[in-house]
Amino acid sequence: MRVAKDLVAASAVPLLLSILLEGESYGYAILRRVAELSEGQIAWTEGMLYPVLHRLEERGLVRTRWVASEIGPARKFYALNSQGRRHLAEARRQWMLVSSTL
Repeated sequence: MRVAKDLVAASAVPLLLSILLEGESYGYAILRRVAELSEGQIAWTEGMLYPVLHRLEERGLVRTRWVASEIGPARKFYALNSQGRRHLAEARRQWMLVSSTL
């Protein structure tokens, strides 16, 4: 089954925050985790992921740090902060309402 683009876009922030609730991560690992969690049904691209991550950073929902890599360029890691946890809790309440309404 293919998930509609508008549903993928609407779920991007809560899904990203949920993934970061598991622990800090970087872009490529997040893309792999989305594919894993959805059993390949949701395939995000870098072009979709990074603008959302940057918005989360601008909104103060995540903290970031650069980590040097021994095999390539440094990676930017994203981690959920307390404001992001609160935002995720509210987003989950809203998704549960929508889900139960369906």
